[in-house]
Amino acid sequence: MKGNAKLLVVLNQLLADELTAINQYMVHSEMCDNWGYGKLHKAIEGQAVDEMHHAEWLIRRILFLQGTPTVSNLNAIHIGSAIVDIISGDEEAEVAAVTAYNNAIALAREVKDQATADLLTKILAMEEAHVEWAEVQRAQIEQMGLQGYLANQAAD
Repeated sequence: MKGNAKLLVVLNQLLADELTAINQYMVHSEMCDNWGYGKLHKAIEGQAVDEMHHAEWLIRRILFLQGTPTVSNLNAIHIGSAIVDIISGDEEAEVAAVTAYNNAIALAREVKDQATADLLTKILAMEEAHVEWAEVQRAQIEQMGLQGYLANQAAD
């Protein structure tokens, strides 16, 4: 099925966002593992896996719409140097993703591609869950103090 050209461009932009997030989260996950923060390692690694699924689903949809997935484009990757920077940077990326997915959903509906809108809505819900996770982490840091939070993250 031939897809809308403008929507295919947006889907490839979302794909670049997802591929960038995978790289950023994998580095952050491994940094946490290296520092001994097993809980954070697993949580961030899980988010990277979610982003891999998103990329896979976007690639499938682009192919279905007879487009060409562009997997060679990455956005700037922002690697945090400390836990607070990692959580804040990843949260900023997720908030931007929520905006991008909402805009893409509106476009998909505008061009009457409900299946794409449904897929993007599914991904949007997962991105919103990632924002919520980051908000919880920041609240815990505020309530426990950074040292208490990090002590809690050291366990597996």
